[in-house]
Amino acid sequence: MARGETFQAGELTDTSFYILLTLQEARHGYLIMRKVEELTKGKVSIGPASMYTTIKKLLSAGLIEQYGEGSGKRKTYIATAAGVQLLKKDIKRRERMLAHARLVFSTEGEQ
Repeated sequence: MARGETFQAGELTDTSFYILLTLQEARHGYLIMRKVEELTKGKVSIGPASMYTTIKKLLSAGLIEQYGEGSGKRKTYIATAAGVQLLKKDIKRRERMLAHARLVFSTEGEQ
């Protein structure tokens, strides 16, 4: 599946997942990056280029929107209702994936 088709299929990349998750509250780019690192205790870091590319895709898909006027280059974003709905759907998908992995490891053992 091409990356552009993931939103339509109801799936999020890890980067889009974390950006949507952090945008349950309005944040600008730098705060998004800091919140992701805080949530993951530094295990996940999203660089500016990747973040702004993903933000553009999320905006065009209607999953996030600009919040307020923004000052200069600093724009603030927040998840839309559609974005929250897709995030919840993707969380359920990821939970099913984990359940499958646990089942395989419990029945077939770690190889």
